[in-house]
Amino acid sequence: MALLSTAGKAPLKDRADDLYESPPEAVHALLRAEKLPPMIWEPACGPGSIVRVLRAAGHRVIASDLVDYDSADQDFHGWDFLSERRAPDGVQAIVTNPPFKLASEFAAHALELCPLVIMLLRLAFLESERRTAILDGGHLARVHVFKNRLPMMHRAGWTGPKVSNPTPFAWFVWDRDHKGPTQLHRVSWEAAIGC
Repeated sequence: MALLSTAGKAPLKDRADDLYESPPEAVHALLRAEKLPPMIWEPACGPGSIVRVLRAAGHRVIASDLVDYDSADQDFHGWDFLSERRAPDGVQAIVTNPPFKLASEFAAHALELCPLVIMLLRLAFLESERRTAILDGGHLARVHVFKNRLPMMHRAGWTGPKVSNPTPFAWFVWDRDHKGPTQLHRVSWEAAIGC
């Protein structure tokens, strides 16, 4: 749902549901970097920017969100991911760009529900003491850092000036079967266009 760039600068009340749609280029880069399983859950799907790319690549995606975006790419609304007790039947991975204000909670909860969790997050997600358990707990398998800044996606409803993206992002991959140190990879979204 949420690719954030200037979210840290915007007051929380202005960010509302934290809807900053992920650029399709980011998802294409993920598909080049990771072999994803057939059945995926996108629990913060927004209008469906991640969902569309995954489905076009042949994946079955359950697309849910708390908010109804009146989108053909959203299967369910009113689903509060943080209150869900289990993943939908058949789901093998969670792939999402969660609202940044809830990113830590989303990551921890997703790991309770599913063995493979992939999230598009600010690279600064690595810097927190508060996230030590989910970052250093042994299951963070890979971090795919974008070596070029992702295209800017502005907050839904933004009418101000359009700017370039000053924020570095990465795909964080947690795998319950992972043993050993986290691997760091550099990826380019430009090389991923057309996957």
